[in-house]
Amino acid sequence: MIHEQRLIRLFQRLCQADSPALNEGPSFEICAEELNSLGIQWHEDGAAAEIEGAKGNIIAHLPGSLPGPHIFFSAHIDTVESTAGLEIFEEDGILRSNGLTILGADDKAGVAPILEALRVISETSMPHGPVTILLSVAEEIGLKGAGAMKLEGLGLDFGYILDTGPPVGSFVNLTAYHDAVNARIVGKAAHAGKHPEDGINAIQVAADAITRMKLGRINEETTASFGIIQGGSAVNVVCPSVVLRGEARSTSQADLQAQVDHMIAELNGAAERWGAEVRVEHFRHYPGYHVDPAHECLKVGLAAAEALGLSYPLRTTIGGSDANIFNANGLPCVVCGTGMEEIHTHQEWVKTADLVLLTELVLEIIRQASAPPAAGSASEESEQ
Repeated sequence: MIHEQRLIRLFQRLCQADSPALNEGPSFEICAEELNSLGIQWHEDGAAAEIEGAKGNIIAHLPGSLPGPHIFFSAHIDTVESTAGLEIFEEDGILRSNGLTILGADDKAGVAPILEALRVISETSMPHGPVTILLSVAEEIGLKGAGAMKLEGLGLDFGYILDTGPPVGSFVNLTAYHDAVNARIVGKAAHAGKHPEDGINAIQVAADAITRMKLGRINEETTASFGIIQGGSAVNVVCPSVVLRGEARSTSQADLQAQVDHMIAELNGAAERWGAEVRVEHFRHYPGYHVDPAHECLKVGLAAAEALGLSYPLRTTIGGSDANIFNANGLPCVVCGTGMEEIHTHQEWVKTADLVLLTELVLEIIRQASAPPAAGSASEESEQ
C-alpha cells in the first residue's frame, strides 16, 4: 500500500525546502499542498503572531469511520539550521547530504511518513477512528510552536510524536526536565598593559567558576553544560564583563535542582573570591514527562509495533521534544523512534527502509487504536 518512491520524493522535497525555525514557509507550503490534494481539512493556528515567526502550526483533522479514541500524530517542520543549497545523495538505501549542510531528517523523517500514511488511507479507504495531525513550528528553538498551540477543544485523547532516533518501533515514555542557567559576571576594566592589577578580569572569574563545576554527565540521567561565553572588547583591556549561557537536564527534579544549586554556588563563590559581581538567571525551558506503560497510548503503540514484528524496551531520553509540552498540558503522548541519525550535524542520514517502516507503524497504530490491546507489561531502559 505504501508507495516507497513517492514517500522518498516527498521526504527529499521537504528536506530541500529551506525551513529553519521561525522561517518555515517552504515546508509549510508543501504540507499544505499535500493536505489539500487529499481533501483533508486543516488550518493554520495563531502561533506565528505569538512567537514572531513566519508561519503558525498546521492542525489537520481526519474524521473517523470507526469508534475509538481520538489519537494524534505530530512532527515539526522546522530545522535546526538552514538547508539552503542542500544536495541529497542516495547510496545503498541511505539518504544523506553532501556534507555542506544538514540533511533535515530532523524532523522531515517524521513529517513525510505521516503525510504518506494519510495518502495510503485515502487511496485504500482504510477504516479508522478519528485522527488529528499536529505539524509544529519553531521546535528547535525551545518548543515554541507547541507552546503556542491551543489544544483545548480538539478533543484529543493521546498521541505520538515522531521525533527521535532509531529504532523505529521504539517509544520514549520518560524524558528529562531542562533548565537554563545563565550568568553575567561583572568585573572591572583596566589597561591590560599599564595597570592590570587595577582590573578584575571577568573571563578569569568565569574560568574559576567553571573549572570548579561538575559538568558533562553528572549521573546516568543528569547532564550539565555551559555552551556559550561572550565578552571582552580588546586584548589590551582587562575584560570587565562576560555572559555565560548554560543548561542542566535530568529525569529527576531533585537531581536537577541539586545540579543547578551547585552551578549557582560556584558562580557566586568565584565572584566573591575575585571581588566581582555575578547576576544569575535560572528558569525552566520545559518540564519532563513520564507516561505509565499501562496507559492506553503505550498499549496501542506497543501492539502496533508487535504486529509489525518490532519489539523494543521503552526508552528514556535526556533530550526534549514537543511531547514535553503536550504532556505538561495534560495531553498524554510518547515519542516514536524514526530513522534519523547524527542529527544536528552535516553528517546526518536516514535509511529509506526506516521511512517506509515508520509509515507502516503510523498506519498500524491507527488500526490498533480502534481495538486497544489488552494490558501488558513493558520494561524500560535508559538510552544514552
